Amino acid sequence: MEVDRKQGRHFVLVHGACHGAWSWYKVKPRLEAAGHRVTALDMAASGINRKQIQEVHSMHEYSQPLLEMMAALPPNEKVILVVSVAVFLTAFMPDTLHRPSYVLDQYVERTPNDAWLDTQFSPYGSSEKPQNSMFFGPEFISTKLYQLSPIEDLELVLALARPASLFLEDLAELKKFSKEGYGSVTSVFIRCDKDEGIRKEFQQWMIENSGGVKEVMNIKDADHMAMFSKPEELCACLLEVAHKYG
Repeated sequence: MEVDRKQGRHFVLVHGACHGAWSWYKVKPRLEAAGHRVTALDMAASGINRKQIQEVHSMHEYSQPLLEMMAALPPNEKVILVVSVAVFLTAFMPDTLHRPSYVLDQYVERTPNDAWLDTQFSPYGSSEKPQNSMFFGPEFISTKLYQLSPIEDLELVLALARPASLFLEDLAELKKFSKEGYGSVTSVFIRCDKDEGIRKEFQQWMIENSGGVKEVMNIKDADHMAMFSKPEELCACLLEVAHKYG
């Protein structure tokens, strides 16, 4: 689907845990070639951001690069936020009924300890505000996230991955998202049917739990990292979102 450059939309691409803006290298030029403006961000302690995860103590601090970019936008400019209109690409999707940590809490509770394989969890912070970092290991990355992605992209993440955090302790203390704010945003969920990181059963549960998904799209034979395993199909979904909701 081609889009006239004058009518292009602004996509803001946000990476997942342990990754960086580099993870969008296949998607960004494709969207730009279709006439869109694209911003790929490094969150705090991610990609080439100079902070270490031990210096980041909240989701707000982690999201600061995104918050600053959004604050600098012209007043009437709309963006299509991809991760996380909001497009959730097999991403954790909060609701407006529970505390912000609820969906992540459910995921952790439903995930057996041995399913994390060689992922490393390490405490940091203080006794008053404890945090835990998370660093995906090679086995977890190759079997849960990248099992259908090209070997070159697997090698890329093994070289560039950095420790991250789910910030569960911080999110558990925050107020739930409002229906007037987060709940009013058009949300689209892109489901990847071969995702071993967030299995399709949990993806479906999130969709039903949110109560506000406008549309569900499916990418067949995509692993968790659809931007690597199925970049053309992912871009087709994003262009359709821009056409329908942008």
